[in-house]
Amino acid sequence: MQGDSMKDDDIDGILCQHDEIVPSSGFAASVMDAVRREASAPPPIPFPWKRALPIVLLAAFALALVVAGSAVFILHVATMQGAQSQTLSAAPISLPSLSSLTLRGDPASPWVWLVISLLVAWVSVKLSMRLSGGST
Repeated sequence: MQGDSMKDDDIDGILCQHDEIVPSSGFAASVMDAVRREASAPPPIPFPWKRALPIVLLAAFALALVVAGSAVFILHVATMQGAQSQTLSAAPISLPSLSSLTLRGDPASPWVWLVISLLVAWVSVKLSMRLSGGST
């Protein structure tokens, strides 16, 4: 079976053959039809930046308010902890615990805040679905 192997001259002869590649009949016409169809199609609808820009700016402003408010709150709690310990440098700066966030130590106040946050989330989802045209 050693006679079945190809020699380098046979491989070179096969690779040196230059067969002309001819497209199938109708190929050029179908490509040109597709090009004409794409050229006659209307341009895509542009994004409505004039309508979206106020919403984006309002969201950025709200995010900035949340970040600034959080920073002020953390600084306020840290200074209150420092004032209670009589030395600000000895007081560790840490985030307030959940018990210090309650209103006047009332045990029901975390539940009030939870209900308020759930209502705000529900209203925002319903409003966004109504504005986007989704079913409510």
